[in-house]
Amino acid sequence: MPSSSSSFRLYGLDTLRALAIVLVFMNHYLLFVSEGGAFGFWGEIGWVGVDLFFALSGYLIGNQIFAALRSEHGFSLPRFYARRFLRTLPSFYAVLALYYLWPAFRGDSALLPLWKFLTFTQNINLTPGTAFSHAWSLCVEEQFYVLLPAVALLIAACRRSLLWAWLAVAASFIVGMLVRAYLWDEYVHLPRGGLGYYKYIYYASWCRFDELVAGVALALLKNYHPIAWTRLTSYGNRTLLAGIVATALMFYVFLTDHYGYWVTVFGYPALAASFTLLLIAALSPASALYQLRVPGAASLALWSYAIYLLHKQLCILLRPLLQDIGYGPDSVPAILVMIILSIAAGWLLYKLVETPFMRLRARYVPANHV
Repeated sequence: MPSSSSSFRLYGLDTLRALAIVLVFMNHYLLFVSEGGAFGFWGEIGWVGVDLFFALSGYLIGNQIFAALRSEHGFSLPRFYARRFLRTLPSFYAVLALYYLWPAFRGDSALLPLWKFLTFTQNINLTPGTAFSHAWSLCVEEQFYVLLPAVALLIAACRRSLLWAWLAVAASFIVGMLVRAYLWDEYVHLPRGGLGYYKYIYYASWCRFDELVAGVALALLKNYHPIAWTRLTSYGNRTLLAGIVATALMFYVFLTDHYGYWVTVFGYPALAASFTLLLIAALSPASALYQLRVPGAASLALWSYAIYLLHKQLCILLRPLLQDIGYGPDSVPAILVMIILSIAAGWLLYKLVETPFMRLRARYVPANHV
C-alpha cells in the first residue's frame, strides 16, 4: 500500500491509489459509522479499494524485484526485506501501540493477542468486529512481501525460469479458485455469506492473492517481454475504456451476488483482470489516465497507507462527539469533518513516523537496482 515518495511520479498510479483509499473510506464509513447508507452505491462496493491496493502492490513490488534481477548488481534479498520493513512497519507499529496502550482508542471492541499482529497472522481465521480488524489486508501484503522475492529467486535459479514463472502465475490463480470453491462448500453453503465467508474466505491470504498475482504478472510482462509490453501499452485509451467497462461489470456482479458460489470462485480473478486493465492504462503514455494530473491525488496517494491505518477508528470515535453537538453521522458537516480529520491524521502519521524512516532507508539501505 505505501507509495513511493520519489520526485518522479506516475500520475495514473497516483490516481488509482487515491481512488483506492477513497473507496475504502466510503465502505468503512458505511459499515461502521453511517446510520442511513452514506455514499450509497460507492459505500457498498468500496471494499474493492483493498483489491485495487493489492493489484498496485503486486505490480510495484514485482517490478522492483524483476528489474533488480535483470540489473548488473543483481537482487539482494536482505536489502529488499530491509527496505520493505522500514517502509511498512514503523507506521503500523505506531498505530498498533495506540490500540494496546490507549484503551479509549480501541473502544469496546475486543483486541486479539499482540503476537498475531506482530507476526502478521491476525487475518487467519479472523472474526469480524474485532479491534483493528482492517489490519487483515496488511497481513496479506506482508506475507506477500516475504514470499514473493523468495519464490522469484528460486525460479530464477531454474532452467527456463521464465516458463516456470508464468506457470507459477497460472497455478496461483487455479489454486486460489480451487481453495475458494472448497472453503465455500465447507463453511458457507448458502449465498447469503455471513461469518464463515469472512472468516475463512474474505480475510484468508490463500483466497485473496489473486489481485497481487495479477500485478506481478503485469510486472513480469513488462520486464521480460518488451515487445509485447510496447504493443500492450500503445492503445492506452482503448485499454482504459475496457478497464472501466470490465470494472463496472464486476461491481454489478459483486453487488448482485457477492457471496454466491460462482462469484466467490471466479469473481476475484475477474476483478483482478479488470484492475490490471486499469493498471495498463495508467502505465500507457498515450492514455488519458497516464497524462491526467488529478488535483490532490498525489498527496492522497502518498498518505494513503497512513490514512488507511487510522481513518476507521478515528471516525468511530468522532461519531458520538459530533452527535452530541447535533450532527448525525450522515449529515454533510459530520462527513466533511471526518474526511478532513482522517486526511490530517494520516498526514501527521506520515510526517512524524513514515518520513523519518524513509530518510534512514534512503541513507543506509540503497535500492536493489542501485
